[in-house]
Amino acid sequence: MGEMSPRQKHILRLAERQGFVTIDNLSEDFGVSTQTVRRDIIALSEAGLLQRFHGGAGPIGESEAIRLDHEHKTGVAVEEKRRIAEAAAALIDDGASLFIDVGTTMEMTAEALNVRRGLTVFTTSIRAALALDSSKHEVRVLGGRVAGRDGSLVGEEVVLALSGMQLDLALIACSGIDVEGRVMDFSLSKITVKQAAMRAASRVFLLATPSKFGRSALATVARVGDFTEVIDGVATPAASRGR
Repeated sequence: MGEMSPRQKHILRLAERQGFVTIDNLSEDFGVSTQTVRRDIIALSEAGLLQRFHGGAGPIGESEAIRLDHEHKTGVAVEEKRRIAEAAAALIDDGASLFIDVGTTMEMTAEALNVRRGLTVFTTSIRAALALDSSKHEVRVLGGRVAGRDGSLVGEEVVLALSGMQLDLALIACSGIDVEGRVMDFSLSKITVKQAAMRAASRVFLLATPSKFGRSALATVARVGDFTEVIDGVATPAASRGR
C-alpha cells in the first residue's frame, strides 16, 4: 500500500493499544461508513500491518491478544460486574460443585462466592482460584498452558479433565453476544474449554455485562438458549434468559 492515511494510522495505533478494534466502533468514532472502515482494515491487512477477524481486526501475531489488556479490563464496568457476581452467588447453593471460567467478571464472582460454604470449585483461572477462600471451599485449578496475562489455562489436558466430570453448574464468560443470539469469543482455545465445561454441568450460567450484547467475536461458543440463565447485572436472571 502507499502512504497510510491519518485514519489508517489511528486504526493501527488503536489496535496495538487495545488489542482489538471493531468496525462498528471505528465507523462511529470517525463518522464514516462501515464500508470505508472495512476498506481501511483490508488495506492494512494486505500490507501485513493488521490481522483481520470477523467484525474487526487485531495486531499481527497476537492471536491470543485480541482482547483488552487484563489490567485495563479490571477497571471497566466495575459496578455491573459486581452486580453480576452477587446475582450469581445468590443462585448457587452451599456444597455445590461448579466450574468457573476466566475473566475479570469471573474473578469478582469467585470473590463473591466466599459468602457460600462447602463449594467444590474447578477453574482455569489462576486469579479466580486465588480469590476463593480455600478455608471454606475445595478449590482445584485445572492444569494446562498459561494463555495470557489474565492467568488463564488452556489445553487438551483441561478438556480431558472436564470430560470426566459431572458438575452441578458451570459459570461461563464470553466476548460478545451477537444479534442472532450467538455467544462468541475471540480465543479458540478458550472456546474449547468453555464447551467442555458446559457439557460437564447440569446447569450453565452465562455471565455477561450489557456491553457484550450486540457484539460479535471470532467464533461461536454456543447459543443464548443453551444456557440455564443469563446474568447481566441489569435484568433478573429469569428475565434476561433467551435474550
